[in-house]
Amino acid sequence: MSHRLIPFSLVLTSTPHQTDPQARFFSEVIPPLKAKMDIATNPVMKSFLAGSLSGTFSTILFQPLDLVKTRIQNHHQYATANHALASSATSGGRLVHSLSMFSVVRQVLKSEHITGLWRGIIPSVTRTVPGVGLYFSSLHWLKTHVANGNDKPSPLQAIALGMTARCIAGTLVIPITVIKTRFESGTYQYKKMSQAFVQIYAREGVRGLCCGLIPTLVRDAPFSGLYLMFYTQLKQQVIPRLALSGPDNGPINGSKAALSHFSCGILAGFFASMVTHPADVVKTKMQLDPKRFNSVSITLQQILRTSGPRGLMVGLAPRMLRRTLMSALAWTVYEEIMRQVGLK
Repeated sequence: MSHRLIPFSLVLTSTPHQTDPQARFFSEVIPPLKAKMDIATNPVMKSFLAGSLSGTFSTILFQPLDLVKTRIQNHHQYATANHALASSATSGGRLVHSLSMFSVVRQVLKSEHITGLWRGIIPSVTRTVPGVGLYFSSLHWLKTHVANGNDKPSPLQAIALGMTARCIAGTLVIPITVIKTRFESGTYQYKKMSQAFVQIYAREGVRGLCCGLIPTLVRDAPFSGLYLMFYTQLKQQVIPRLALSGPDNGPINGSKAALSHFSCGILAGFFASMVTHPADVVKTKMQLDPKRFNSVSITLQQILRTSGPRGLMVGLAPRMLRRTLMSALAWTVYEEIMRQVGLK
């Protein structure tokens, strides 16, 4: 008896519910997460790196102006430590101010040589790299998620965006700001940042590392808000006119764009510095002598009693020069880098 073989096919089927969970995790979860963490494609990370790079260039270039500003504001203590610089005389317990930018520069060059003008550059750069990077990345994130990607915010929106981004960055780097200010003052003889950090924490605790936070934010948040408002409004007025004046009425690029950004930054920095300088004077006093100036109100009273309203404008020239040029250069470099990476 013969048996016939009946051919058949075996078909294996599966449902989505039977998929291996581990395989599903690696196929569905890891790729999107990797894409989000990829530095090359993350806009916020690009903003952080571009801001850090632009801030580093401007900080190194204009550090001497920041040092001169700090020493002018701290000239009582600095004159005690360096009698050759004390070109003012006391009469009736009231100090007659006669320091200038050039007298401070001459004394620094005489006693500390050319490198003395860059005293405090390490804490300055250490503060700038994360600080400016955090500011620009926070600003980019806020523009994308809060302002719905609006690259031309209204004046009030620009002020709010700039102030919020600066508050985030300023609060996170306040310990480095305190160390930087003391390095520049000439009063504290710290050799390195780690020594300064340990000494301040041992003698003054966490409060010492955060002293001057309120006046710092009162100075920096309005400055950043006003600067962004002036900068964006000036750009909206200047860039279209330059484009229309071009040969093909097209968008401006290259050196012409950089020059327009730098010019807008100069004007914006000038206006914003004028408004916020009194807070800078208060901040410097509190960070250099926190025992004597332990609150904003006491510091204001002391300044007004000893120097009058003019005391709130001490060091305006070097600060305005530095903040204006530094902000203009930082924004110009940042805009160019962001344009090169395709985010402008």
